[in-house]
Amino acid sequence: MQATIPAGLDRKEADLYRQLDPGRLPKHIAIIMDGNGRWARRRHMPRIAGHRAGVTAVRSTVETAARIHIPALTLYAFSEENWKKRPKSEVDFLMRLLSRYLKLEVPTLNKNNVRLEYIGRQQELPEPVQERMESARQATASNTGMVLTLALNYSARTELVDAFRSLVEAAARNGGIEHLQVDEEAVCRHLYTRHLPDPDLVVRTSGEMRLSNFLLWQLAYAEIYVTPTLWPDFRGHHLLEGIAEYQKRERRYGGLNNDDHSHHHLASKGTRG
Repeated sequence: MQATIPAGLDRKEADLYRQLDPGRLPKHIAIIMDGNGRWARRRHMPRIAGHRAGVTAVRSTVETAARIHIPALTLYAFSEENWKKRPKSEVDFLMRLLSRYLKLEVPTLNKNNVRLEYIGRQQELPEPVQERMESARQATASNTGMVLTLALNYSARTELVDAFRSLVEAAARNGGIEHLQVDEEAVCRHLYTRHLPDPDLVVRTSGEMRLSNFLLWQLAYAEIYVTPTLWPDFRGHHLLEGIAEYQKRERRYGGLNNDDHSHHHLASKGTRG
């Protein structure tokens, strides 16, 4: 049966969408947005030009994901390492760019029924940026479609440290450390992402083969898709290409699929899809 093409897709996106199984779309896609600096360098432009161009990629990707009804999209926008190790002038520019994005994109987010959330140590960001973040979050709070989460001043290891601290503090409030219970469920309840399902698919742009301290707990069983496309050149159709690749994979979560039990000899001959 021909899949209904969601409204708003361009021709290239629609052609790619036709090849997808709408019943097997990822519930949560996480993206490591990489390559702004290289994009600018290849054009003999300053790094900040790459960051500015990256905003267009964010808009295209968010709109396409929302139009095809992906429930959750998380973008690695600004790592804790960026914050601590980049030149102050670049960090200041990134903060201004973020504030501008949050101000200008709210109408687009509302039009696409997107709810905005954040993960990371927001309290360490400049006060005016925190205020702009909260204003944009509240302006989209009643939207019921895709949840767009921006990872800002984020580090997966810091997230785990904060989760364990939170666990200990909760036990202390609940009668003392002897009441501390640590299991996977407990840790998940104290992560920044406790309101989200774990990502099914993580996309990394610019061809780099590493996770860069991003959602290390949550990505335990995610499919990884790496594209050589630099982030400022990334668009909605690139996202759909990543989803197409995801749908070719077989997710086992550490187990065997049914075919492997009954047709193991076929799999060994390379006939399994």
